[in-house]
Amino acid sequence: MESVGVYGFCGCKAKNKLKCDSKWEISAAETAPTSAYSSPARSLGDTGITPLSPSHIVNDANSNVSEQQTFLVVVAVDFGTTSSGYAYSFTKEPECIHVMRRWEGGDPGVSNQKTPTTILLTPERKFHSFGYAARDFYHDLDPNEAKQWLYLEKFKMKLHTTGDLTMDTDLTAANGKKVKALEIFAYALQYFKEQALKELSDQAGSEFENSDVRWVITVPAIWKQPAKQFMRQAAYQAGLASPENSEQLIIALEPEAASIYCRKLRLHQMIELSSKAVVNGYSASDTVGAGFAQAKEHVRRNRQSRTFLVENVIGEIWSELEEGDKYVVVDSGGGTVDLTVHQIRLPEGHLKELYKATGGPYGSLGVDYEFEKLLCKIFGEDFIEQFKIKRPAAWVDLMIAFESRKRAAAPDRTNPLNITLPFSFIDYYKKFRGHSVEHALRKSNVDFVKWSSQGMLRMSPDAMNALFKPTIDSIIEHLRDLFQKPEVSTVKFLFLVGGFAEAPLLQQAVHTAFGDKCRIIIPQDVGLTILKGAVLFGLDPAVIKVRRSPLTYGVGVLNRYVEGKHPPEKLLVKDGTRWCTDVFDKFISADQSVALGELVKRSYTPAKPSQLVIVINIYSSEHDNVSFITDPGVKKCGTLRLDLTGTSGTAVPARREIQTLMQFGDTEIKATAVDIATSKSVKVGIDFLNY
Repeated sequence: MESVGVYGFCGCKAKNKLKCDSKWEISAAETAPTSAYSSPARSLGDTGITPLSPSHIVNDANSNVSEQQTFLVVVAVDFGTTSSGYAYSFTKEPECIHVMRRWEGGDPGVSNQKTPTTILLTPERKFHSFGYAARDFYHDLDPNEAKQWLYLEKFKMKLHTTGDLTMDTDLTAANGKKVKALEIFAYALQYFKEQALKELSDQAGSEFENSDVRWVITVPAIWKQPAKQFMRQAAYQAGLASPENSEQLIIALEPEAASIYCRKLRLHQMIELSSKAVVNGYSASDTVGAGFAQAKEHVRRNRQSRTFLVENVIGEIWSELEEGDKYVVVDSGGGTVDLTVHQIRLPEGHLKELYKATGGPYGSLGVDYEFEKLLCKIFGEDFIEQFKIKRPAAWVDLMIAFESRKRAAAPDRTNPLNITLPFSFIDYYKKFRGHSVEHALRKSNVDFVKWSSQGMLRMSPDAMNALFKPTIDSIIEHLRDLFQKPEVSTVKFLFLVGGFAEAPLLQQAVHTAFGDKCRIIIPQDVGLTILKGAVLFGLDPAVIKVRRSPLTYGVGVLNRYVEGKHPPEKLLVKDGTRWCTDVFDKFISADQSVALGELVKRSYTPAKPSQLVIVINIYSSEHDNVSFITDPGVKKCGTLRLDLTGTSGTAVPARREIQTLMQFGDTEIKATAVDIATSKSVKVGIDFLNY
């Protein structure tokens, strides 16, 4: 690629001057003297451009939904941290949502409408199995053989916790071996694609083509752009869609999906925890878990039917909402907790995001980490680390045993919870330490965990509840902070959704903290709320009309240098003109309200008429008041690439204008561009992974 610069010519008095990636050299004579300061623009070889138009936002009512393709069916994949599943709806029957076939395997007392997010690769690193099948096969392997296989679970959190996520990011299997994250996510999505297409083909009685399917993949709302792009790339690699047909795949935000489904809830499909009303015969005097236990039994009895009817009306709860009423969706899953605030817009009942999505890594995995810390306290961190490496399948068994007991924890429980220790744990500990597990328990200062002669750890209810406390405290604290915001102070409802919402301890904590502030609602099939909402979102992606930008986005720019206003070290002299480098030109501010059809418009001109590629660096910040790209907290987060190949005619104009339109109101940042001289579309790529 020819590395040449980009600049513009403009007589306007626009405050913002745009800059982009350019590669031509600046001679020392043209650069103002500087101290030790080094401009990022200079270190990257950048100079700058001035804009062809001032910064502004336009609203194009026709652009809010991309040109609709006709799909026969919408399939949503809820790719969870701990469990995953899919559901679908035929576009001709949007009121019927079908949840996938029940999975083979499963655990007693645990719904198998979803399958564990676990994947198994052969020693040759080829895909073997997913979900219960992967877990059970791995469990049955000989311990020495198991060390050769690559088993991964709960790997989705890597996308949230990795600050510098790239296409080459690695995951670590249970045996300690590294494997490319993109490969694992692609394998998982390919598995769901094959399962769904097979089920659709069986139902239709003929081969179902992938081109007939619109895919929806759910991600946490608090995920940043690189993680969303990573999931899209994995879907392309799995064959769900392609860059040329990107509209076939929609990325849905989990709490938004839940919000869309909650609009449809009827009274018999929900449990109300708050003390303000009696619903379904349950009042505040009942224990929090009692109503929910009966609701789960109702769901269990109806589980034979995997088709859910979603009436084409607004549910009773929703009908109580008036124009401008607000509610919070708390999506508590395995890895993250997402908090989203929505406002109702009548008459259509469209949704407006009122406050940017917040949350953090406060999912039910936190309880597992606390259990692991407890084991380290009793048996020693060195032993637990060795056991995980030497007996990876047995460690998985132990965590499965803990999972079923974890689900039995409740505020009013009085009898102890028994967790079976695998035989290899007991055996390996004796070899490792030279004394028994029972001896270790006696010697430890953990008096609320006892040894049962049946080979079990016996935990008191208080001990189990203590494992939940740090995670639940984090959720409540985060919610308290949210309720302090002026936009959130008058919410009517709090919808508690996601798999972790089934935990009576979390329900009670939310009820105790917020029951007097708003009505707390839990959908009966709480673990499937996001999945079913994602299907509804795929059928009508324009239902969320206004979102909030989580970050401030912009580019580095050159402004005319103003003596006394701009720092001397930012001075750059080019062709006799004095410029201020590194000025942050803002596209959009953190927490700014953006409608679905709003576009940020920018115009660029190449430095040379023959230039075929313009690359512009994108910067982001959590703060709104950003002046320079060198300010604290400002990070380069991506690139905008304009490919002018094929846009020019026979005569290249001396001054080309490339108009770029960026859309921030969707779940992903998108861009389009046009060459004004020829009216031809310019290929545009926004890259948050490979910049």
